[in-house]
Parts: sequence; C-alpha cells; structure tokens
Amino acid sequence: MDIPPGCQILERHSQKVGRLKKSLYGLKQSPRAWFGRFTKAIKAIGHRQSNSDHTLFIKKQRGKVIALIVYVDDMVVTGNDPDERKAL
Repeated sequence: MDIPPGCQILERHSQKVGRLKKSLYGLKQSPRAWFGRFTKAIKAIGHRQSNSDHTLFIKKQRGKVIALIVYVDDMVVTGNDPDERKAL
C-alpha cells in the first residue's frame, strides 16, 4: 500500500502498518460484510431470517406481515401493512 499524497509520516514510523477496521468496496468479501451488517440491523427491528432463503426476512405482528428480500443490489419490500412498509 502506498502512502496517499500529502500524508506526512515521520521517518521512525515509516515501517509501521495500519489495520483496517471496516471492509472496503472492491474487495471480494465486502458484499458479505455488508450483508452481515444488514442482517444484524434488520433482525434488530424484529424481522426473522428465512431458513430456506437467507436473503428473505419476514416480520409477522398482530396479523400483519412484511416481507423483505435482497438480491444483489436490489431490495423488494411487500406486505399488508402500508405504515410498516413506509417506515422500513
């Protein structure tokens, strides 16, 4: 990795490396990291992940159903509760 232009490093620190704490776009594992964070967030608001299709999330509450499915860079949200769909 090259040091970005304009970044000044002291000579005594020139052999040190930095550890990335976040995934970067363009890396092979970035979609997996994004989906992992997305899954955690969507489960936190009450959706359950389907066992048959891991990209499908369903929330059932008081007779109302919301389904959300993710495919590559698209997301489809459907259900019989317009307020919940709008909030999502």
